[in-house]
Amino acid sequence: MAAEKQPPLKKDHHTHKRPPFECVALLLQGGGALGAYQAGVYEALSEADLQPDWVAGISIGAINAAIIAGNAPSERVARLRTFWEQITSRPFTAPFTEQIRSTLNGEMAHAFFNQLSAGMSLVSGAKGFFSPRVPGPFFEPHGSPMATSFYTTDALKSTLESLIDFDRINTDPIRLALGAVNVRSGNFTYFDTQTHQIGPEHVMASGALPPGFPAVEIEGEYFWDGGLVSNTPLQWVLQDSGARQDTLAFQVDLWSAHGEFPKDIGEVNARQKEIQFSSRTRANTDHFKQVQSLRAALCGLLSKLPPDLAESKEARQLAEVADEKLYNIVHLIYRSKGYEHNSKDYEFSRISMEEHWKAGYTDAVRSLRHPEIFDRPSSLDGIRIFDVNRETAL
Repeated sequence: MAAEKQPPLKKDHHTHKRPPFECVALLLQGGGALGAYQAGVYEALSEADLQPDWVAGISIGAINAAIIAGNAPSERVARLRTFWEQITSRPFTAPFTEQIRSTLNGEMAHAFFNQLSAGMSLVSGAKGFFSPRVPGPFFEPHGSPMATSFYTTDALKSTLESLIDFDRINTDPIRLALGAVNVRSGNFTYFDTQTHQIGPEHVMASGALPPGFPAVEIEGEYFWDGGLVSNTPLQWVLQDSGARQDTLAFQVDLWSAHGEFPKDIGEVNARQKEIQFSSRTRANTDHFKQVQSLRAALCGLLSKLPPDLAESKEARQLAEVADEKLYNIVHLIYRSKGYEHNSKDYEFSRISMEEHWKAGYTDAVRSLRHPEIFDRPSSLDGIRIFDVNRETAL
């Protein structure tokens, strides 16, 4: 079933030339099967000739990010499509389940299909991504690597190698950063092309969510999914990496921090995931805005110091954190349908994938039709935040 799309974004004066920022960043959150939403967002950006200079991702966002960074711009959408069609392909069951889904009406019927499809993912896995361990971790010897996860991701390595040119990732000017957690130390780390030689194991480590998936060994250390600590790369790109640039950032989230009060256990589980994995993106963005406001004020203050004070040790130390960089953050958030519950992140049906892809494409097209997102901020703090769903700057 092909996704119904909006007409392609017309390339007006806001999209046919380079935006007036030093860096265009694409930030991709984790969220399992919901990650097709990010592929749809990227398709819209690609149609607008808006290619990122920096792609950062965590978990499924890391896989999407690596596919984007590891291919030529003309091939990226097709490679994303290949990945998502492969992992949602079920040769013996897809025609049956999609026929059921196409005849359903009402949220209860849709919910039934999604739960059925998610159950099939738990039992059979996703082609080219993960498959269940047989006989299972409880039957393996204590201390065996096979005793630490319910699924194996051996197939994912071959999938990544077939879709991604890792030589390109490590030599191309586009920057790639993937978030993961060191299992032993608990420390959050980023595998970044500025400091690491990226291979398929780094992508797999970022998406190794326990206890479903096994930890990935890299240079003698073991890593789990970065979403255990922080499910969004926003802070790394805008603050912690030290790379301060005028930035137009597209923050693509798969979990919404805002939601309705749950009415049953299924909705409780779904709401728990939304709160846990949204990683307080809005709060982090607001915090960054406050910090940047202080940096801008400090920069202005330092410029007014007399020469003897400007050359002091204290002033030079303050100058290291002061800057007047400008930031536009375009926030796109997947909004769950009423029939999607706690299994939406592991419901790998083709029809749901197409719905998620279409939603991302549609939201991104709507966002790009707001010319103000391409205008450099004029406020004193030098930062503007846009939410396509609210259609306003915050």
